[in-house]
Amino acid sequence: MTTEPRYIKNGIYRKNAEKTREPKPSWLKVSIPTGEVFGQVKQIVREHKLHTVCEEAMCPNIAECWSRGTATFMLMGHICTRACRFCAVDTGNPMGRLDAMEPFSVAESVQLMRLQYVVLTSVDRDDLPDGGAYHFARTVEQIKKTSPGTRVEALTPDFGGNTNCVDLVLAAGVDVYAQNVETVRRLTHPVRDIRASYDQTLKVLAHAKAARPDVYTKTSLMLGLGETREEVIETMRDLRAANVDIVTFGQYLRPTHHHLPVERYVTPEEFAQLREIGLEMGFVEVVSGPLVRSSYKAEQLFTDKPGDFPEHLAHLEGDAKLTLI
Repeated sequence: MTTEPRYIKNGIYRKNAEKTREPKPSWLKVSIPTGEVFGQVKQIVREHKLHTVCEEAMCPNIAECWSRGTATFMLMGHICTRACRFCAVDTGNPMGRLDAMEPFSVAESVQLMRLQYVVLTSVDRDDLPDGGAYHFARTVEQIKKTSPGTRVEALTPDFGGNTNCVDLVLAAGVDVYAQNVETVRRLTHPVRDIRASYDQTLKVLAHAKAARPDVYTKTSLMLGLGETREEVIETMRDLRAANVDIVTFGQYLRPTHHHLPVERYVTPEEFAQLREIGLEMGFVEVVSGPLVRSSYKAEQLFTDKPGDFPEHLAHLEGDAKLTLI
């Protein structure tokens, strides 16, 4: 009889967690998921038994992104070996299990959805010797094989800082390599799992850029966890020192009452100011707003249509650095 993996739903359970409802400001209202394209994407995800971070992480942009016919695929199952206190993904021990057909299922779905840009992420798999790097790389390779014109962004685990695993994913042909620092140095613990670290993420990002200068590197921070403006700016300096190209900022939203509370709601004006500061520092792009998530509208940075850049990316038009493929 096969033992089934045990896990904690939504990642964290605290026996004495206080059930509070935090009133949200008007700028955090989102639409209810509807529409024909949204339904088609949902059907493809179900038919191929895929996991998307859009659903697993309770992303507020699921309606908008799925209605545009885009989705972020979450590889290697729904059980994460880590228990970050901001994350709603289930946590437990997957017991080394992997779906060997997943790379093919994801690639087929990308082909069916006719995606020009796909974001791949995954749960952390500390139960695997390589952290799942080979599986991640196989998925990238299969997408490139069946949809050679599709650009691929890999939002990977930190692989425990093992740069050989980073190299494996880079060699598969990714166009963007991302690893999220999540928060400022001071708040890394308790926000992130103890096995993650601020410096480890910087190391992974710096190595990826050094190993493949032609690949864009990217990271993301959540705001509203108690960080100061000065700490955010210091983090941006650290990221630039690691030659990170793209950074995104979004509002932390508490998934359940078991997770960390929201310390404050950052205004749209503050997000706009951070974008300007980041661009002055030399980032290729800073995507900053209350509902921004790490893969939000990621494809718009690499549009192939001259003159068709969205307003907030207009300054990049004609930049030779955008010709990735």
